[in-house]
Amino acid sequence: MDRTEITNRLAAYDKRARELVAHMSLEEKVNLMSGKRSMWSIYFRDGGRYNKVPYPAGGNERLGVPPLLFCDGPRGLVPNHGTSFPVTMQRGASFDVELEERVGEAIAKEIRAVGGNYFGGVCINLLRHPAGGRAQETYGEDPFHVGQMGAALVRGVQRHNVMACVKHYALNNQETARFKIDVTCDERTLREVYLPHFKECLDAGAASAMGAYNKFRGVHCCHNAYLLRTILKEEWGFYGFVISDFFWAVRDTVKAANAGCDIEMAHTKYYGKRLVRAVQRGDVPEAVIDEAARRIVR
Repeated sequence: MDRTEITNRLAAYDKRARELVAHMSLEEKVNLMSGKRSMWSIYFRDGGRYNKVPYPAGGNERLGVPPLLFCDGPRGLVPNHGTSFPVTMQRGASFDVELEERVGEAIAKEIRAVGGNYFGGVCINLLRHPAGGRAQETYGEDPFHVGQMGAALVRGVQRHNVMACVKHYALNNQETARFKIDVTCDERTLREVYLPHFKECLDAGAASAMGAYNKFRGVHCCHNAYLLRTILKEEWGFYGFVISDFFWAVRDTVKAANAGCDIEMAHTKYYGKRLVRAVQRGDVPEAVIDEAARRIVR
């Protein structure tokens, strides 16, 4: 498709999304922003096996809006024993973007086969320390290299009607203290080192981004309006939606919603009824909910 055709299609999707959201109650819109898989269900109903089945979020049966059905990665489909490809670091060592697209296509076909529609495995954090606990999940330490490989995976996955999620946005570069670490850097370093690969993957059409656990400049990434609104949605013109990393990335209803975190995953603790009450109190403008709902429905 040429750029004009893409622009026309996006305009049509946006128009339809606005029509659907206009017919939703506040509770229905907030439901779109809410994950449906509790920690209890994972550890007891699924026998402790992570992502045994696709994890649902949102959806509106009354209006025909399907839920998101999340399947993690990044070395392949997690639910239902999908194909295990070489780890991302090993694939990155090839620097073969054409092959990485083919890997993405294979993953997407398997996701569709198990009923999923959403791949959470485009992991593009930079490996900044050799002891990083999830070093194998990313491609390397150079933003250009990581961006090229991540964008290839996005293209391959989305070629087969599966949404790609780029993670973990942003500056999520170590494991053991990820829930409490506060990362800081100057603006030039942020723009030249830690963000270019995210923009490249989003420019490749990725449907969503996942906010990280860590803080950036004193603010949790999923509460960080500078990252989510100013840079991602306003400067970059990102068309898709933002989800939180699972369970512990959202710590405050009002801060997360107002900052632009569109979906709390994988369960609902701070959104759901708490978010409805926050809107009713006037702490979160309903326009914020409308924007999140439109992004998700699109």
